[in-house]
Amino acid sequence: MRMLMQAPCLLGVEGLVADELRIMGAENVKAENARVLFEGDENILARANIWSRFGERILIVLDRFTAVTFEELFQGVKALPWSEFIGKDDTFPVKGFSLGSVLHSVPDCQKIIKKAVVESLKDDYGISWFEESGPVHQIQFSVMKDEVTIMLDTSGKGLHKRGYRPVGNDAPIRESLAAAMCSLSKLRHYHTMYDPFCGSGTLLIEGALLANNIAPSVKRNFDAERWDSISSDVWKEERERAAELVKTDTDFIAFGSDIDPHCAELTMINAKRAGVDKFLRVSSADIKNFNPTSERGTLITNPPYGERMLDIKEAERLYSVMGNKFVSKKGWSYGIISPDEQFEKCFGRKADKRRKLYNGMIKCQYYMYFR
Repeated sequence: MRMLMQAPCLLGVEGLVADELRIMGAENVKAENARVLFEGDENILARANIWSRFGERILIVLDRFTAVTFEELFQGVKALPWSEFIGKDDTFPVKGFSLGSVLHSVPDCQKIIKKAVVESLKDDYGISWFEESGPVHQIQFSVMKDEVTIMLDTSGKGLHKRGYRPVGNDAPIRESLAAAMCSLSKLRHYHTMYDPFCGSGTLLIEGALLANNIAPSVKRNFDAERWDSISSDVWKEERERAAELVKTDTDFIAFGSDIDPHCAELTMINAKRAGVDKFLRVSSADIKNFNPTSERGTLITNPPYGERMLDIKEAERLYSVMGNKFVSKKGWSYGIISPDEQFEKCFGRKADKRRKLYNGMIKCQYYMYFR
């Protein structure tokens, strides 16, 4: 069954999501603001969930239509083939948002959409009551400038929740953003990676997963795995495919450090859960003592900063120390994410390249040095 799908994502990583979907074999891939649309069958759906490093979830787009009255919304939703996806015992909650539209009340839209789905299923199953005790089929909607999009969420938990980090440190970076930073820094399987502010190890772990071509979500489950409409064989095939694509002969190694000894311990616990602990070497150390011994290195880091953990003056002093330690030399690159517009001034030199990214709701720049 061919489907239109959507991968919501953080602002700034749409191009990365589009590229990874094309590599997976998705068709008609189209990047838009904070989302990427694509087409494929059930295997592409499962593959995108298992493999997407940068997307936040995978949604099936059932329809897009214009509605300026609740009757138009009701009829548009009721006409969709709900029984092709939702069984008579399945659970189907509704959530969504409305922006710049006549139908601006989200609770009212939820009620109308729910009622329309119930009426559609009543007609198809010939029953008047739905217990909703079975697998979850989360219905999502968006109403933007009167255009309604109706979707089914196949992922469940967001795809950035890989499952290896049940507990983070004070300010953990989102896994999908960490993976994006590693990709933007062109991390490869023969690189030596460094993160001197490793926290709970997210950047190091995502780096190891990327370098060794390990599917980031291969160990977790997805809502659509419990759906009768998608064969369990599809998920089995895609997990077997992912196992076959793992690189087994890499030279990758990652060195992490943090001033907090607990962070080193937490990093290794999380790395073990992710199955990449053999690639990591982690210790407790102050950035003032950063002194790498390898000839080449790819440093990728998320230092503490003003809006996050330190006051701004202390953060800027830290940037100055980093500028002295992260020296420009052949074979080395540095990638640093920060929201501070004075970063380059404090660091001591302008970045060779910058990329706007969002760390949660905080607008940041990813400063890249490679010359």
